[in-house]
This record gives sequence, structure tokens and C-alpha cells, in this order.
Amino acid sequence: MADHVRDLASVRDATERLLTAAAKLNNDSVAEPSRLPGWTRGHVLAHLARNADALVNVFEGRLMYVSGEARDADIERDAPRPLDVQLTDVRESAARFQEAGAAPADWTRTVELRNGVTDSASNVPFRRWAEVELHHVDLGIGYELEDLPEEFVEREIDFLAERFAGHRNVPSTGLITSEGRIWTTGSSAEGGPIGVRGTAADLLGWLAGRREGTALHVEGGALPSLPPL
Repeated sequence: MADHVRDLASVRDATERLLTAAAKLNNDSVAEPSRLPGWTRGHVLAHLARNADALVNVFEGRLMYVSGEARDADIERDAPRPLDVQLTDVRESAARFQEAGAAPADWTRTVELRNGVTDSASNVPFRRWAEVELHHVDLGIGYELEDLPEEFVEREIDFLAERFAGHRNVPSTGLITSEGRIWTTGSSAEGGPIGVRGTAADLLGWLAGRREGTALHVEGGALPSLPPL
């Protein structure tokens, strides 16, 4: 089982890094495009706040979001807000998440996330950590995949490799970092494995849809196309 207490502390630290960096923006730069297609930085900040509240719902046994349409509408509603309002919302929603995470609970219980996905409650803090770290990069304000904590990078590659494991549209693939760490993913029914080598940051960027994989070295075939997250 994941160490939810340690992960909650990591979420808190990551949130503070994001808030400190985002505080250097201004209202004009919040309205500028982020690295996510179709989203401004305001959309990213709004999503982070609403995701924190959605995960409080998960902790407390409610639907994560009423619907996909409601989730999207809330983000669109909140995206144009001034910087100070955005930062206050991210900070206060993060505090609500931490408060819900500190409440006595059965951390082995199964909880329901979006689109019928289920997971152990103990993994929810790590899922939030991933939201904060990757969307900090998505803001495009100087925080890059290479700046992510090493522990987070390895665990997120673990998570994404497992997510794509057995996927019939992803060929059997070995992932190898420059430091020699190895993962496997994809479908074992697709013949011989493809080898994908690169830095941990580049591998994570490709798996998470943040980089096209042009810096990766591929052996045994073409770089696989991954389904959207």
C-alpha cells in the first residue's frame, strides 16, 4: 500500500512550489496559452482547484464530478479570473484536500474516480501529486520535466507503464532510462518487444503526452502511439 501520509506531504510541498512560481505571473500572463492545447494558464489553475475539490468528494464517498460536462463547465467558468483569485482558490482547495486526507479513514478501501475508474484510497494522494507536478510543467513558467523530484518521476513512470500494460493497441515495449532502470508496458500479444531508451524525463514526457518522443532512441520498430490519458 502506498504511504499516503508521505504522499500528502509531497503534495503539500509541490503545491507550495507551484503557488510560489505562479505568484510571479500577472493577469495578462494568466490569460496566455498554457502548454495544453486550448487551455490558458487560467484553465490550468482552475482545473487544479476543481480537481482538489473533486478528490475531496472521492475521499468522502461522493461522485468525483457530477458529470464530465459539469467538470468542463466549471473549468471554463473559473479560467478567466484574476491571478489573485486563482491563487487563493488553488491554495484554499489544496487545504481542503489536505484536511480531508488527514481525517481518520480506511486507506485500504476502494474508491471511485472519473469514468468508473477505481483505486485504493491510499493511491489518491499520489494521483493528486501527479496533477500538481505535471500541471506545474504545463503552465510553461520555467518548471520543466527535468525539475521534477526523482522519486515522483520514477513512480509516475511506474504508474503509466502499468496503465498501458496489456493495452491491445500498444505493442510490447521496454522502457530503459539512461541510468539503466527498466520497465515493460504494452501488449505481450504484439510480437517482439520494442525498446525505448532515453532520460527518465523524456520517457515520462512521452508517456504522459507532454513530449513527442523525438529525443528517445527506439529499437525494434517505430515509437508506439499511446492512447490519450
